[in-house]
Amino acid sequence: MQAAVRYIVDPNNSMVREEISRYPEYLIEISFVIVDKDKNTVPFFLNEVQESFLVDINKAKDEYRVGKRLHLKFLVLKGRQQGFTSFITAYQLANAIISKNFSGFTLADSGDNTNTIFEDKAKYIYNQLPDALKPTEKYNNRREFHFEKLNSRWRVNTAGNKEVGRSKTINFFHGSEAAFWDGMRSIVAGLGQALTKDSIQILETTANGFNEYKDLWDEDNNWENKFYAWWKTKEYRFSFVSSDDQKLFIARTQNHKSEPTEELRKVFEKINHLRNVEKLDWEQLHWYFNKWKDLKEETNQEYPCYPEEAFLATGKNVFDKEKVTSRIAVLRKKYALQEPIRGNFVWDVHGEQIWDNSIKFKPDPSGFITIYKEPKAKVPYVIGGDTSEGGIDFSAGQVLDNLTGEQVAVWHGHIDTDLYAKNIYCLGKHYNNALAAIEMNFDLHPIKELTRLNYYWQYRRENIDSSTNQTQNKYGFRTTSTTRPVIISELMAIVRDEIELINDIPTLQEMLTFVRNENGKPEAIVGKHDDLIMSLAIAHKAREQQVMNIVGAAPWAAIPEGKGNRDFDADDDDRDGTSAETFW
Repeated sequence: MQAAVRYIVDPNNSMVREEISRYPEYLIEISFVIVDKDKNTVPFFLNEVQESFLVDINKAKDEYRVGKRLHLKFLVLKGRQQGFTSFITAYQLANAIISKNFSGFTLADSGDNTNTIFEDKAKYIYNQLPDALKPTEKYNNRREFHFEKLNSRWRVNTAGNKEVGRSKTINFFHGSEAAFWDGMRSIVAGLGQALTKDSIQILETTANGFNEYKDLWDEDNNWENKFYAWWKTKEYRFSFVSSDDQKLFIARTQNHKSEPTEELRKVFEKINHLRNVEKLDWEQLHWYFNKWKDLKEETNQEYPCYPEEAFLATGKNVFDKEKVTSRIAVLRKKYALQEPIRGNFVWDVHGEQIWDNSIKFKPDPSGFITIYKEPKAKVPYVIGGDTSEGGIDFSAGQVLDNLTGEQVAVWHGHIDTDLYAKNIYCLGKHYNNALAAIEMNFDLHPIKELTRLNYYWQYRRENIDSSTNQTQNKYGFRTTSTTRPVIISELMAIVRDEIELINDIPTLQEMLTFVRNENGKPEAIVGKHDDLIMSLAIAHKAREQQVMNIVGAAPWAAIPEGKGNRDFDADDDDRDGTSAETFW
């Protein structure tokens, strides 16, 4: 180390110092030390996860320098003790030591962690440095280094402290365990004026349920999401006591159905899935299993396998969360190779009617429609629709291949109800005059508009008028205290037994926030939505009214014998509670 230090400080080696100024990690690995998990002082060599994140930072800096990106903002979601706080603290300290006019700032989630970051990470590293590398100090106190001649500084404080953000400029901001801050968004917004345009901003954390950090992670914004699964840390592995012990573990894993508890079965199921998808070895999986034995359900948050798993909602999930998170992982890998097609329908109008021959699908990365499989000739399809309630929720449409039940397309967005109906019309036409089952609880306009457009291939419910005892046929699906549990239960069975039929990641993500409330009612947690879930459940229920075989000519929506589609009423007189309703 001493020889390297002399080389760095040699007045004739200014190019070396310029290189280190550009890549502060060189200084870290040349001269920094750290206390490892066995309490030994060792050279600070970056581990696999730290190195991976560093590559991302340097790539982003290079892209920013040439104008390929406008921000250097990262959301880092990780497992416990992967070394991010240690690395980011060392990186800021290296910048402060080697660069002029650098101003770094770290916010921790608690006073104890603030002191730990300063005393055990930054100050310990600095105190072990050779004197030749230590700049002239103005401050070296409990929470700040200030190097006078360089006019560089690094500070650490606690989120919520009144002094937070009081600085002329901040070139590098690090939020540690940001998901555990109270008022995270307001804190970050308050720092806005102090952050320079080219500042590196990192909000790093383990998950803490569904809160402001999760919302930020889900939004389409300037933050770049970075997730680091537990297995990226190579030391997370357990050896087996003997070869027989290993054989027993493998046998139990592969024969998980014989295990005595449901939760243990799911863990072994996940272990098998991880091995198949991520190619993990048995010692890594042995480590994970032993963590699960200690932490049980908290394992998902502390050592997540996927981002969705880290953020799992509190409460009892309605859908099998292990199945759902595993399916999301499979689809992410698939779509990384080839993304599904997104876009919108465009059409021409003749008079007040859509001209069918003019309907075209126009690709658009921000479109409302995602197509997973194009329509096949003579195959029957169904559409389940859920309209926005008072503009609060999204409107949605789910398209299923009625031969297999596979999800082949999804419409999802905020739009006026008449335009929603026109989009469903085009979607139905695109998929061979698909049978459309639109929920009518809160808005009849889409059903009436479809009828006005002469789209008569709609789901029909049988309604018995209590005053006349006459049977009336109504368009649209009505969700009631009777029908809702039925369609949700049927969708639960599909997720449990045939989850490969679901291709849409946003639909699966909704399932992770769909829980039983304190009264046992299935519903989305506060602030989340269920429109994709309900439209998919309606679509599966509507399959019974569509034919389930290859047919010769369109239209082929199943029509009861002796009744034409035009005999059905688009009005809804049965919402006043004076009549009974049954499934067709």
